[in-house]
Amino acid sequence: MSEIQDSADQDYPLSPVPTHARKSMWSMSFVLLGFTFFSATMWAGGSVGAAFEFSTLLWILLIGNLLLGAYAAGLGFIAARSGLNTALMSRYAFGDVGSKLSDFILGFTQIGWYAWGTATMALLLVKMTGLPESLTLPLMVLFGFGFCISAFIGYRGLDLLSRVAVPAMIILIAVSLGIAGSDAGGLAGLSAIDPSAEMSVAAAITLVFGTFVSGGTQATNWTRFAKSGKAAVIATLAAFFVGNGLMTLVGAFGALVYQQADIVDIMVAQGLATLGVLMLFLNLWTTQDNTVYNFAVAGCNLLRTERRRTVTVVGAAIGTLLAVLGMYDWLIPFLILLGTFIPPLGGVIMANYLVTWRGRYGDLATTALPAFNWVGLSAYAIGSLVAYTSNWVAPLVGVLTAALAYAVLALLINPVRERRAALSSRA
Repeated sequence: MSEIQDSADQDYPLSPVPTHARKSMWSMSFVLLGFTFFSATMWAGGSVGAAFEFSTLLWILLIGNLLLGAYAAGLGFIAARSGLNTALMSRYAFGDVGSKLSDFILGFTQIGWYAWGTATMALLLVKMTGLPESLTLPLMVLFGFGFCISAFIGYRGLDLLSRVAVPAMIILIAVSLGIAGSDAGGLAGLSAIDPSAEMSVAAAITLVFGTFVSGGTQATNWTRFAKSGKAAVIATLAAFFVGNGLMTLVGAFGALVYQQADIVDIMVAQGLATLGVLMLFLNLWTTQDNTVYNFAVAGCNLLRTERRRTVTVVGAAIGTLLAVLGMYDWLIPFLILLGTFIPPLGGVIMANYLVTWRGRYGDLATTALPAFNWVGLSAYAIGSLVAYTSNWVAPLVGVLTAALAYAVLALLINPVRERRAALSSRA
């Protein structure tokens, strides 16, 4: 009984979420929206906004965010049906030991985002308030451990923070967009602005899709709490299509009108510096706590421990150290890494669920899983290689290639395994 209670207190890091612990669609929507309201997403939108005419820009943002939303929703549906997060689903797709590769990749990328957000908060606060630069490192330590408080509490802490922060951020963004539209001279003024940079459409969609694909791959940490697959899909689309789309649109508006991509810099240019500081704090906190929570869930599966809260604090410490060491300057290569090597994980997981398990996993506690699922690991390697060498939308190519490779390999190899097992049993 005590083991069951401990697992509940730790948010079920190594077991399916039971029916009585499921959450409402509104609860998940708030948590996921808080996750996708992120400064780096606005940076991506700003980079795209400076390179295209307004009408073309809208189509790129629509396509990129729709692809991201569909990808995250597919994983979210599986999570709701099974009650499992990405780390646990990886055991079926990559094997009991092979899943540790997925844990490491996902955990590393999430703690990298945590480090970047922690450094960003400290650096911009010093810049905007005129505080002595000597306070930058102490502030990184303060925010590095402070941001993890709601994640330490668990889903309940993330939910409570998001219910306050998300409506406040939506109001602030609406005010800022209204002022930006007026300063640009309305729709006619926006349409008349000429691009100031060059970028291909494929590269632009890759940037929009790839910036938050790591988060989309791990959104299962919350959609596993959904009461139904439909609720998970709606909540995920609300966050990754609508919410992430809004963030990229804000960044694009800023690049077009003010030559700035970040909402904080935009608000300073609009004379809303105080609101800008508040927006920055809410924007980062609601993403930071989700990010370190993701790290903790992946870490629990990697180490096979139920102590999610302990892993959360360890993750915050690692993220803080990376922030102090200069993670702020590594954003661009980090985004390229995310867009190439993470999406194939999701492609393999979805194909494994549909092809091998036919839409219903076996009981995690009793199903005998191989140490290494070489079909899943091979499909992931193929998807990553093709994505890395692709000149088209690399994240999308990675997902589709990995899923197709898994389906082909499984259909070829699984019947052979079944025949061998049948012959062995007869003998």
